[in-house]
Amino acid sequence: MKIQKIIATGFGSGLIPFAPGTMGALLATIIWGILSLLLSFNLLWWITIALIVVFTFAGIWATNALEKIWGEDPSRVVVDEMVGVWIALLGVAEGNLYQIVIAFVLFRLFDIFKPFGIRKMESLKGGLGVMMDDILAGIYSLILLVCIRWAIG
Repeated sequence: MKIQKIIATGFGSGLIPFAPGTMGALLATIIWGILSLLLSFNLLWWITIALIVVFTFAGIWATNALEKIWGEDPSRVVVDEMVGVWIALLGVAEGNLYQIVIAFVLFRLFDIFKPFGIRKMESLKGGLGVMMDDILAGIYSLILLVCIRWAIG
């Protein structure tokens, strides 16, 4: 059960008593930012895809196990926010700090307000439902960020 807790709580960031979802998304953004300093942009993109895939499946698995103990969609589970913000970060241009912040903010706004069918994803059962609303929030954030980049030029 220990590995499920580590995964689900975003390496413990979900155990912070205030704004655990924001803390999980912030940790994921910091991890991504550090990777962006260490890796080529092309490699960073592929590693981000790998993180999204691995943590989506690991998050479903961990959340399914922990919902039996912690109840349905517990707030301390933040792996979903991590995956969601990584999706949004796929739209950031190389070396653009402002776009990293914009991706984070857009994701949190979509995650908090849950428009355009995001809330409906929560009706899916177990870990899948926990993960899918944030995945969709990440997709919407990615699309909006790419549109902003296109509009600005």
